[in-house]
Amino acid sequence: MSAPPRIVLFDLDGTVIDSTALIRESHRHAVRTVLGTELADDVLVANVGIPLIEQMKLFDPERAEDLMAAYQEWNHRMTPELLREYEGISALLADLRAGGRSLGIVTSKAGPVVELAWSVLPLAQHFDVVVSSEATDRHKPHPDPVRHALIEHGGRPDEAVLVGDSPFDLRAGRAAGLTTIAVTWGFFPRPVLERERPDMIVDTVPELRAALGLS
Repeated sequence: MSAPPRIVLFDLDGTVIDSTALIRESHRHAVRTVLGTELADDVLVANVGIPLIEQMKLFDPERAEDLMAAYQEWNHRMTPELLREYEGISALLADLRAGGRSLGIVTSKAGPVVELAWSVLPLAQHFDVVVSSEATDRHKPHPDPVRHALIEHGGRPDEAVLVGDSPFDLRAGRAAGLTTIAVTWGFFPRPVLERERPDMIVDTVPELRAALGLS
């Protein structure tokens, strides 16, 4: 981008909040409890970023509802214990707001689960718009949620950037015409993100600050 973006859209899990252990272990609990099996960590989180029910269908389409119920019960109960904040993210968000940027969340989480996360990590005040799974019929990697966020912000693709940690984030942002920035501190390693050809990949919050035009 020739100028710092006016609108910065963030994915939530693995980007703004450190829910990696919480989500991984929620998947593990659901698969172990409902299917009686053990899966490797990378398999458990391979589709984080799409709606939960779709993730569960990929484990077992016939038991998806049971898997989701087991996941949700364990996840909601353990959120206060396992949810963490990434160092430097709160300051980054505050500085972006102080600089006049408009910030949004684009997540495949349901709205009440986003609120649960905010109750543990009080970051909601930084965001003008939160697009959760209820907002659109089609979800990431489809661009509809990103486009919905832009409409809510009253903005254009050429003045916005999408920051995320998953291939689904990057595909959605690119399809909506936004600059995309991949972060490597979430669920997906750099080689996976590189295959998506984002405009930029950053490994640290200070690198993200620089990418967004902050000193």
